[in-house]
Amino acid sequence: MKILVTGGAGFIGSHLIEGILSNNEVYSLDNYSTGSKENHIKGAIYIKGETKDIDKLIKFTPDIIYHLGEYSRVEQSFDDIEKVWSSNKDGIFAVLQFCRKTKAKIVYAGSSTKFGDDGIGRTQSPYAWSKASNTELVENYGNWFGITYAITYFYNVYGGREISFGKYATLIALFKEKYKNNLPLTVVKPGTQLRNFTHIDDIISGLIIVGERGLGDGYCIGHTKAYSILDIAKMFGSKIEMLQERRGNRASASIKCEKIKKLGWQEEKSVEEHISDFLKQG
Repeated sequence: MKILVTGGAGFIGSHLIEGILSNNEVYSLDNYSTGSKENHIKGAIYIKGETKDIDKLIKFTPDIIYHLGEYSRVEQSFDDIEKVWSSNKDGIFAVLQFCRKTKAKIVYAGSSTKFGDDGIGRTQSPYAWSKASNTELVENYGNWFGITYAITYFYNVYGGREISFGKYATLIALFKEKYKNNLPLTVVKPGTQLRNFTHIDDIISGLIIVGERGLGDGYCIGHTKAYSILDIAKMFGSKIEMLQERRGNRASASIKCEKIKKLGWQEEKSVEEHISDFLKQG
């Protein structure tokens, strides 16, 4: 098949390309705002540009579009709201219109913030609202125009190639860098926020299954065991520094993996083992 991955030079997108490349013709569309040429996978075809310009940039008809290329940070989205709108709202409209024209299946990466704090998490930040409302738009395009779609939700992804520096760094990578540099691990108060940390390999196996056989909404891809941020920090055995509370930082996230497990998916890796292996490596 011909498969297009938006955000293909990013953390999750590059791993997805790696996982599907052997059996498919794979293209990436990425603006490199957080992606990197260092994440390029040999054999894939890379196109630089914005998803809102997809109709101008993509000159072929894909069978599947994995739409991962959106702004994806919670707390920072208050300051980056223009970027959120351009990437997440202008982008999804253009991608869905492209799917109407090409009849491509869209696998959309929603956000687990939609389910946070018993459902109110969907409006706690510009990012959360944009992602939650996008899932509704994808579903409506399916009903209005007959496009084939599947909607996935990721839970706190960690693993190789995650961003380690700057305001877009992910938590596990940030903790690793601070540990290596003998710096205290910074935890936003109260520290009891619960997260379902999920290894990148488990995310990719879920995405591939959904791309092949998934239809409709509700494919939550996440480890069923939740840990508090403070518990994760304590696993490193380092000094911990507590930071002031921040807007949009949800206390909990609900996870229901029954739908994807019916397709045969199962999480296989734990964050405890991942951190333990990291510490053993010195």
